[in-house]
Amino acid sequence: MGGGGGGGDGASGPELSTDNVKGIVLALLSSGFIGASFIIKKKGLRRAAVASGVRAGVGGYSYLMEPLWWVGMITMIVGEVANFVAYAFAPAVLVTPLGALSIIVSAVLAHFILNERLHALGVLGCVMCIAGSVVIVIHAPQEQEITSVREIWNMATQPAFLLYVASVIVIVFVLVFYFSPLYGQSNVLIYTAICSLMGSLSVMSVKALGTSLKLTFEGTNQLIYPETWFFMLVVATCVLTQMNYLNKALDTFNTAIVSPIYYVMFTTLTILASVIMFKDWSDQSPGSIISEICGLIVVLSGTILLHVTKDYERIPQSRSVWPLLLSN
Repeated sequence: MGGGGGGGDGASGPELSTDNVKGIVLALLSSGFIGASFIIKKKGLRRAAVASGVRAGVGGYSYLMEPLWWVGMITMIVGEVANFVAYAFAPAVLVTPLGALSIIVSAVLAHFILNERLHALGVLGCVMCIAGSVVIVIHAPQEQEITSVREIWNMATQPAFLLYVASVIVIVFVLVFYFSPLYGQSNVLIYTAICSLMGSLSVMSVKALGTSLKLTFEGTNQLIYPETWFFMLVVATCVLTQMNYLNKALDTFNTAIVSPIYYVMFTTLTILASVIMFKDWSDQSPGSIISEICGLIVVLSGTILLHVTKDYERIPQSRSVWPLLLSN
């Protein structure tokens, strides 16, 4: 139990385990691939928009005929597969924060390849994102032992998590059918919120599915249980929704803005979902929990720095998210 009641010894134990090391390495590789895929896909979206005259952000799907977009999509799939496997070896609160690396990769590549300027404060923001994620990882709880997918199903059907799922579904429907048509093109939070909310559910299902496959490969067949196939259906539904609205966000807003905002919202919601479903904080000391929350605050502060140092040539002042945020 990293950073739990056991103090320093407890924090080092899970980090040295073979499974956790595998999870960390896979999560880092995943972030590298996913960060690069943002840039490759955006170049593909730009080419498709020039060729067809209709951008993905306003409903165009011509990018499906653009080879470069598919290269980016394949790169993202490789990253997601690595991420998927990482969740089978390590807890979500350990794997998810390592996605901060994708912010650094996408922001730096956008600076050099897409000419989306990353200022000095933006670099500091990237460093803060990494530092905050490291704090979260250090104090992350140890993963509990799971021997059957039905154990995860029992966690997923507890009243607290069912309430979270219902809340997510209602909010997503409101965002998609009301706020998206009105503010989707002017407020970056609309598309990223949809992706993040659905992402938090997909991670819980990915965790369940990954654990099921891991147990199956170890000799305990979990494919005979309908719960395994249900989690697979949830993963497919959530990923398709995320892909659609992530494309809209990338095509409409600066990559250096989309990546960090998507990351911090996705990470926060995923940790919240994991805490509710797996009760990750139930055996942790107040100090460890506070440290994890402080780590999230540091990451959020880093994304704010990245946001205020954005390239105004890509998004005019009138389309900035700040006036909308400040008006609330």
